[in-house]
Amino acid sequence: MSVKSQKIPLIEVFARNVRRRRLALGLSQEILAEAAGVHRTYVGMLERAEKNVTIYNIERIAIALDVPPSSLLLWDDGGLPQ
Repeated sequence: MSVKSQKIPLIEVFARNVRRRRLALGLSQEILAEAAGVHRTYVGMLERAEKNVTIYNIERIAIALDVPPSSLLLWDDGGLPQ
């Protein structure tokens, strides 16, 4: 049985961290997508936790956001999701 991506906490954590960092840098989804070499709609889908991201794209997005890839997978409080 498959599980919807919205039910997987780590996907939601990644989505929240990407959006938070993008907004902190004052970047639009379009600018982030261009810098990461992905499509704008893909960034939107990631930020809404609608799409599972590959390790390859985690690294590309992290580079574009100027953060270590691991930082995009950390829960806000450093603990487990609630």
